[in-house]
Amino acid sequence: MTPLMRADERPLSALPSPRARALAFGAILLAGICGALIGWSFVRIGCTENCTTIGGAGAVVGGLVAGGGVAVVAVLTLRAMGEWRTIKEAEREAQPE
Repeated sequence: MTPLMRADERPLSALPSPRARALAFGAILLAGICGALIGWSFVRIGCTENCTTIGGAGAVVGGLVAGGGVAVVAVLTLRAMGEWRTIKEAEREAQPE
């Protein structure tokens, strides 16, 4: 708290709630698992021999691509939610009572 702030004020923050961050983390993990399964399955479809190494590589690549894509969307969504909340609070404070 800075000296110019009253005790009942809090600094503006676009930081999302812990619940929203936990849900985003869970979505990234779920997408990574699904991407890994898809990558592994895609390699297994085209493989005729024992392809455990290539299947594992497909799983890693699929998991990274899917998890990375969902991570980008999650970060953008959390930022938009934080900005929206900040704008709503500023509008609420600007309204006369």
